[in-house]
Amino acid sequence: MHDLHLIVEEPCERKLSRTVLKTRGTGDSLVEFNNSLPAFKEVWTEYKECNSMTLQATLKRVDYAFNRWFKGLAKRPKYKSIKHYSGWTYPSKTGWKVHTTGDNGYLELAKIGSIQMRGKARIWGTPTTCTIVYRNRKWYASITVNITELQAATRQTDFGSVGIDFGCKSALAITDGENHSFIEAPKFLRKAEAKIKRLSKGKRRKRPPNRRKKQKASNRWKKTQAKISKVTRKVANQRQNWVHQVATDIVSCNSFVATEKLEVSKMTRSSKKGKRKKQKAGLNKSILDVGMGMLRSAIEYKVKNAGGVFVEVPTRKVKPSQTCPKCGNQAKKTLDERVHHCHECGLEMDRDLAAALVMLLWALGILPGFGTSLADADVSSSTSETCKRKQTGSMKQLGQVKRQKHSHTGLVVETQTSTK
Repeated sequence: MHDLHLIVEEPCERKLSRTVLKTRGTGDSLVEFNNSLPAFKEVWTEYKECNSMTLQATLKRVDYAFNRWFKGLAKRPKYKSIKHYSGWTYPSKTGWKVHTTGDNGYLELAKIGSIQMRGKARIWGTPTTCTIVYRNRKWYASITVNITELQAATRQTDFGSVGIDFGCKSALAITDGENHSFIEAPKFLRKAEAKIKRLSKGKRRKRPPNRRKKQKASNRWKKTQAKISKVTRKVANQRQNWVHQVATDIVSCNSFVATEKLEVSKMTRSSKKGKRKKQKAGLNKSILDVGMGMLRSAIEYKVKNAGGVFVEVPTRKVKPSQTCPKCGNQAKKTLDERVHHCHECGLEMDRDLAAALVMLLWALGILPGFGTSLADADVSSSTSETCKRKQTGSMKQLGQVKRQKHSHTGLVVETQTSTK
């Protein structure tokens, strides 16, 4: 794998993007770039080891970035470091092949050889694209496959219905109206925080890299940074594993899931002013440590895969934390009030469970005082005709995004298709 690392040591975006401004406006730039690849390889001979389709995929990304700049949709593209693009993409079925025989398959790459894969996919289809990525001193292969609807709907589930409320202390509050349960937050980052701080303190005593002074990092700095990356990678892997386990347990017993519409990016905004800046920073860290967005997405796609229904309740309209599930009365609560007590009907229960019950009753259309309109909610089901499987090929997604309209200028970026 050492030769593989040498191929991507300096991304071709850095060299090829210099040609974009010179040839822009003389015709179809993407076709011109593709035609100039043979001459480019004669100058930069190390790229002869790369598959031609992978270089064309990189050129398409460069052309896409500059097209957005010329159309006023984005800022001028900047030269990216190897850290931001340490890999390449096979946009078609040429140059690579996957063998999925046995418990562990093999990935065969042209001019590199066969590499054993770890484990096997639960569902397998027709491979379409392959992306090789180098992250945290490890190589990863992201393979996109096309599967039929019959293949996708293989997960077994029950006919239960639950409402779910996300939190920091209790990651999930789950209720079906009669039975209630809590899933505590694992706090992987909090447990590893002391070790990260200790390593970071030692890293500050060593010589860091400085581009302005053309100063390279010391070997001790690199070793310490590698240790920090190893700890943070372990935290991310633990969180991802926990998310999939929890989502699988929920979907295995329920085919109808109602939860709140989360906007994690807005929830974790830093506080610029005020005395509670440190408190807000701690709250943001707790929210990100739980992985609410990842957990919600995992539950959603597993429910879809099982043929169930996933409903996102509009929180601004329903206000689950302030609404009584028994009478529908709304009353404001502060964050320190952890028990729901209704002054109208006298209902008293845990605040998170009450919010989860409100979302379940609203989704089922039996919440007192509220007329349920599923048009206001995000309803997803793999069995509905309106929810079709999206194309997940990386180059197809790139073409779809490229056709977006600019809201201010009304300009449309057209996609240049290839007939290869």
